[in-house]
Amino acid sequence: MPINIPRELPARETLKKEKIFVMDEDRARTQDIRPLNILILNLMPEKEKTELQLLRLLGNTPLQVNINFLRTATYQSKNVSNYHLDTFYTTFDMVKSRKFDGLIITGAPIEHLEFEEVSYWRELQEVMDWSVENVTSNLYICWGAQAALYHHYGIKKKSLPEKYFGVFNHDISLPTEKLVQGFNDHFLAPHSRHTTVSAEAIEKHPELTLLSKTDENSPFIILSNDRKNIMITGHLEYDATTLRDEYERDVKKGLDIAVPVNYFPNDDPEKTPPNSWRSHTHLLFSNWLNYYVYQETPYHWN
Repeated sequence: MPINIPRELPARETLKKEKIFVMDEDRARTQDIRPLNILILNLMPEKEKTELQLLRLLGNTPLQVNINFLRTATYQSKNVSNYHLDTFYTTFDMVKSRKFDGLIITGAPIEHLEFEEVSYWRELQEVMDWSVENVTSNLYICWGAQAALYHHYGIKKKSLPEKYFGVFNHDISLPTEKLVQGFNDHFLAPHSRHTTVSAEAIEKHPELTLLSKTDENSPFIILSNDRKNIMITGHLEYDATTLRDEYERDVKKGLDIAVPVNYFPNDDPEKTPPNSWRSHTHLLFSNWLNYYVYQETPYHWN
């Protein structure tokens, strides 16, 4: 089934070429189907790239999904046009009276700041607090996951001596959990971050389950025991070339950046990197939409 997105959204044509089933609002209104309403708070600087990455995944399930993009009112993005934001995004004040089936909060390149130093931190806290009563299931990615762990559960992030950068192996501690249904016992996923959270702190927290971590004991998928919040510290949504783009960007800036781990063939940046995490990414998003959103959300919100 399709995702329902605005007709003029730039990602639409790319999705159609990739055979992702998209639908505009006029056709969606003629179908007697209860679509899922998903809100995406996109904090990434290159918003159009992130839109496309997430829409690919949300459009690959049997469910009809309405997408609403949310931006911060307290910070103006410098990497996307005002026209794009005004046309395809809304602010929290415009949606806080509504109910949503799912909420995705992305990462953001602001790890060097303490949470309270982030210009839109109070706004983000308001969104997270609002989601407790107004959203069925929340999915937090990278910095968004660290923000949720801090805000909801009091778990602080900590700086790493060097960037955790590359494609890493992960295991699963609870293979019967529906979120990872169909996963291999070991799987690959990309990370790109300067901070982490303590696996021990998560494992000791009475409200959390550490569902997956890397071979280096770095937390990856964290699930709240009420199944309300899912925190993913890496970037399963990344394209095959996203880490390469980040690496080349940092090299051009003259930064002391290592080649991403286990990413380029033979660690050669001149070679094309493969996508070794795509199947598990689609599984996770499909499982989330089905088991944590569709199967749990009310047909009629009060």
